[in-house]
Parts: sequence; C-alpha cells; structure tokens
Amino acid sequence: MITFKKIRYKNFLSSGNQFTEIDFQQHHTNLIIGTNGAGKSTMLDALTFVLFNKPFRKINKPQLANATNERDCLVEIEFSVNSRDYLVRRGIKPNIFDIEVNGNPLHKEADDRANQRILEESILKVNYKSFTQIVILGSSTFVPFMQLTTSNRREVIEDLLDIRIFSAMNSLIKDNIRTKKEQIKSLDIKKDNLKDKMKMQQEFIEELESRGHANIDANEVKIDKLLDEENSYMLSNEDLNYRMETLQEQMNDVTGARDKLSKLNNLKGKISQKVATITKEHKFFTENTVCPTCTQDIEEEFRVNRISDVQNKAQELKKGYEDLEETIKFEQERERQFNSLSKEITKLTHGISQNNTRISLNQRQIRDLEHEIQTITSNLQNRNTENEKLEQFKDNLQKTIEYLSDKKQEIVHYDFAYSLLKDDGVKTKIIKKYLPFINQQVNRYLQMMDFYINFKLDEEFGETIESPIHENFSYSSFSEGEKMRVDLALLFTWREVARLKNSVNTNLLIMDEVFDSSLDGFGTEEFLKIIRYVIKDANIFVISHKSDLHDKFQSVIRFEKVKGFSRMMS
Repeated sequence: MITFKKIRYKNFLSSGNQFTEIDFQQHHTNLIIGTNGAGKSTMLDALTFVLFNKPFRKINKPQLANATNERDCLVEIEFSVNSRDYLVRRGIKPNIFDIEVNGNPLHKEADDRANQRILEESILKVNYKSFTQIVILGSSTFVPFMQLTTSNRREVIEDLLDIRIFSAMNSLIKDNIRTKKEQIKSLDIKKDNLKDKMKMQQEFIEELESRGHANIDANEVKIDKLLDEENSYMLSNEDLNYRMETLQEQMNDVTGARDKLSKLNNLKGKISQKVATITKEHKFFTENTVCPTCTQDIEEEFRVNRISDVQNKAQELKKGYEDLEETIKFEQERERQFNSLSKEITKLTHGISQNNTRISLNQRQIRDLEHEIQTITSNLQNRNTENEKLEQFKDNLQKTIEYLSDKKQEIVHYDFAYSLLKDDGVKTKIIKKYLPFINQQVNRYLQMMDFYINFKLDEEFGETIESPIHENFSYSSFSEGEKMRVDLALLFTWREVARLKNSVNTNLLIMDEVFDSSLDGFGTEEFLKIIRYVIKDANIFVISHKSDLHDKFQSVIRFEKVKGFSRMMS
C-alpha cells in the first residue's frame, strides 16, 4: 500500500516563495475551498508533477514555475511503501529530480527518464493514467474511465489487476521471437554456405585425386619432349661449332689478304709513277738533241746510252708490274674467300645463338613443369589435410543444423507463450474472473447513490446499461449528473479492486469540484454518506466552491490570494 503523508510546494503556479504544506494523514475527510484562481486545485498539479513529471491539468511544464519569481519552483512529497519511507523532490529552474529512501539518496541513473521508470515501475508500481483513475476525480481536464479509448481502458484494468506484466512479457517474447527468427535466418545462410564449402572441398579433393597423376604424367611427357628438343639443339650446336672450326682454319689461310692487297696497290701506284717518269725521260731524249734549258747540244753517246738505260728500266718495270698484277689478283681472290667465310661464320654463330635461346626457353619450361609436378605431388601428399578440412566443414554443418533445430524449437515454445499472453489469452481469462466483481461493485455504489441501473463492462471493456425506463442505454446518453454518478462508482470500484489486488492501494482520494456542477442536492447527500461511512481506508480531499459543506467534513482548508500569491489559510 502507498501511504501518502505530506506534500509541500513553493513557487509552483500561483504559490509564493514560502512552502505550502498539506498533511494527507491528519483527517479522514477534508474540504478545500476558495475562490476561482485562489490555488485550491494547485495541489492536484503539484501531486502529479512531483510523481510523474506532468501536471494534472493541461499546463505546459515551463508555465508551472511562478510567473513572478520565475525560479526555485520546487515540490516535495513524503510517502511510504511496505515500511519504506520515500521522499521525492522535483523542481524547475533549476531542474531537480531526487529520490530518497529511508533518508538516503537513491542511486541515480545518468538519465532522468531511467529514474522516472524506477519510480513508476519499482516504487509506485503505477503509471500516470492508472493513478489518476483511482486517486483523482476531476471535473475540468480529467478524462473519466468511460471516456477513455478501448486500449486505454485496457491499460487501466491491466494495471489494477497486476497483469500488465503479461503485456511486458508478451512484448519481450515478441522481441525474442524476432531475434530468434533473425538468428534462424543467419543460421540458414550459414548452413547454405557450409554446404557450398563442402561441395567445393569435395570437388577439390576429387579433382586432386583424379587429375593429379594425369597432370604429372602429362607434364613428364612435356618434359621428355623438351629434353629431346634440347638435345637436338645441342647436337645442332656441335655440328655448327665443328663447321665454324673448319671455316676458322680456312680463314687463317686468307687472313691478312686485305692488308697485303692494300700494300700491293700502293706499290702498284709507285711503279706506275716510275713508268710515267721513265716514259717522259725516254720521250725527251728521243725527241731532243739540244737542252731546252741551256741550249747546249746533248752528246749523242750520252743520249743513246740514256735512251737504252731508260728502255731497260722500262722493261724491268713492265715485268715487275705484270708480276704485281698477278699477285694483286691472287690477293683479291683471298679477300673474297675471307669475306665469304666471314659471312658463313656469322650465319653459323647466329644459328648457335638461336639454338642456345631455345635451349634456355626449354630449360625454363622444364623447371616450371617440374615445379608444377612438385606442387601436385605435395597436394597429393597433403590429401589428409584436405580431408580434415572436409570433415571440419561436415562437423560445423551438423552443429549448425542441430543449433538451427534448437532455435526452431524455441520459436515453437515462444509462439505458444505468445499466444497465451496475447490480449485474448491468459489476460482475458483473468479479466473474466474479475469482471463479475467489478460489475457488482459498480452497481453497488450506484445503488448507494440511488441510481438504479444495471451497469456491465464486457471483456472488451464496452459498457452495457439496462435502465428500468430505457432500453439499450449508453453512458453518453446520461445527463452530466448521471455520468458523474457512474464515474464515482467506477472510481470507488477501482479502489476496491486495487485493495483486493494490493497493487495500487493508497490512502489518498482527491475529488475536484464533483459537487459544484454535476451532482444535485440529493446526490451530494448520498455521496457524502459513501465517503463518510464506506470509504473508511482513505484520506479524502474534496475541492469545491460550495460553502454549505463545511459541517460535513472533519477539516476545511481555505486558499486565498494575498498580494498576488496563493496562500493556505488556517
């Protein structure tokens, strides 16, 4: 049970810089009165603000701070739950949110929203909507149960019956189902990948075994062929080298012909010059008897002897020139032989070079083939390793299939739990169990207020109303006073349900202006009887404008505006 003890607030709405404190436990029935704007309803906003961080009325949060002082807005509330004393403090400008347990600060999370969840889910165990349905009945901005949507009605009932946990569980199960399905999808992909790897590994092993030896044999045949070609090239080189040696020996015989020929041609030129000189001298002595230079007679004997000498020299030079011509022809032939041999040797050298290139290429191909044979042989020798890889793939596949089967089985279990926890599952059965009690209590309180109708809520929280006067009546067909009676009956019923379930049972009941507009005089008297004699476990606070109710309550609290600030008067 939540036992509210005190609330105090300052700089909150129209309240000033001094704390306004209200004791929730001092009296059973309390009347709060005051003129419009005096601040009598401020307690409602302060109560919901400090507990749920939102006012009861439709007021923006920044507007809660007093417009005059504009800061140090603070609300504190003291209450106990299960022998633990709590103090909750919440403020604006500066922002404050503190929770104390038995005088010690509660460990705060980094996020105020997380602290708010702790307050609602772990301490109060009630949210704003349910709290207002069983603790507060207001006439201005409050939305009564009968005016809530079907989903919101369900939330209120589930909170009162402590079955919201099933919705939370269902949500968790739904998330788990989604997670499991994602895991199954991933496992299916993994399974397919492992199957592909197994297939590829099996094909690799089969290819390794089926083609390995064939490839080795084929490469060995290629190597033999290359070796034969290499041997052929080497034999060809031997022949070419032999021919080159023979030609080289022949070249030795004609080596130097070019130099010798050059010398002979020089000698030939010199002889030709001498022949020309002798011929000129012979012509001079033959044609001249007198010296043309000194005009003296040339002696005849000298002239004849000179002619004879010149002729003899001419004969000698002629003979030498002819011999030289023969020698030159011989050397020219030797030079031609040298050139021919040189060309042949060059051709043979080129052939040897080509053969050597082919030999090198064949040797490189042989090395590549031998390396390939070595690799294939190594792979064949490592078949066990590849088989181990295959077995590992098989083992992983089997484990994946088993894990996948487990996840699918978990999905089956989660689906079953999900079907149980849906709105039409366990929750509906529990609600069915309590619906007769709820309907009985509502009608009991209606009869206490002399409102004789048969009110029923169904499993979908729709109402059926049977009236002695009208058939197929509905809540919306009632007058405002009749609606108020239904709202009050539901409020009291929710408190009975809460007490029965001990979920949100509390000592506090606040009603805002329920007497001022909707209840006539007769209804007011009946209602006062209810809160005086029936609702004995609650401290009741009634906010009203009516001045004729003072003697009906144990305590009267008056609010007035003093110098622009709301103040509680004793």
